Amino acid sequence: MNLDLSSLAWKLAGTPLAAWANGLQAQLDAKLAIGHGDLPRWQRAVQALPLLQAARVELREGFRLDADCDLDTRAAVRQALFDLSPWRKGPFDLFGVHVDTEWRSDWKWARVAPHLELAGKRILDVGCGNGYYMWRMLGAGADSVVGVDPNWLFFCQFHAMKRYLPELPAWHLPFALEELPARLEGFDTVFSMGVLYHRRSPVDHLLDLKDCLVRGGELVLETLVVEGDEHTALVPEDRYAQMRNVWFLPSVPALERWLRRAGFADVRCVDVSVTSLDEQRSTDWMRYQSLPDFLDPADRSRTIEGLPAPTRAVLLARKP
Repeated sequence: MNLDLSSLAWKLAGTPLAAWANGLQAQLDAKLAIGHGDLPRWQRAVQALPLLQAARVELREGFRLDADCDLDTRAAVRQALFDLSPWRKGPFDLFGVHVDTEWRSDWKWARVAPHLELAGKRILDVGCGNGYYMWRMLGAGADSVVGVDPNWLFFCQFHAMKRYLPELPAWHLPFALEELPARLEGFDTVFSMGVLYHRRSPVDHLLDLKDCLVRGGELVLETLVVEGDEHTALVPEDRYAQMRNVWFLPSVPALERWLRRAGFADVRCVDVSVTSLDEQRSTDWMRYQSLPDFLDPADRSRTIEGLPAPTRAVLLARKP
């Protein structure tokens, strides 16, 4: 695994993020020293991936790497990737191996991407997971992408892909948003997808995201919503779709008001979609319970707790 962040420091030299980037290696090394009990096993899986040179790289229409390889090499690729299960965001196609992830994240990207202009942009992806969307952002022409997510498995899954794309300007940092300095004000676009409803203080999250943006920069926010007016927000009593850490599900008008209250301008909703059982489900690569297990079997429009089934909205907003 390439854990040398000097390329990131060089990439961000001369930008408002230069001082932050110069300190990231020490911050990463300190985090790695604490590590995680399964981290050595996951790192071994990444190291077990055969050294292949991708002859064809597709990131615009999906994530696909192609090269001529024999059956034994393909089997080794599959085993190493399978040892990094469960895979939640994707899918990924590497040298004839299809990683069938829990989420059809390509469907969400297809809904979001037409509303974005990412060419030449310096991007931060907050809660980036295994980095699937980061690669798609590069496919859409982004200048560079930094993702932050404290989950060590996701970090290793990202590095499995980075092993074959070492020169591309994408970096995954195993940090929470709170571990970034205040008022970075250095990214042209900031993504927060699937994060807001996990925050006890959603408006504080919006303010933190705004502080990462340059003036005129754009926020891409995707989160769970419910129907209602600008005063509506669902606060689950306990669990929501079996998730304990869900705090606020606003209506779209309420979320638009939160964004304006946080100081954003040009707030607009570009997509609202009910999550289907084809978009999120268990697979051989993610064998735990998934959306079909979290809905009322007698009424798929409700969760097993009797709450509205997951509906997700994408909103865009600009930092004045």
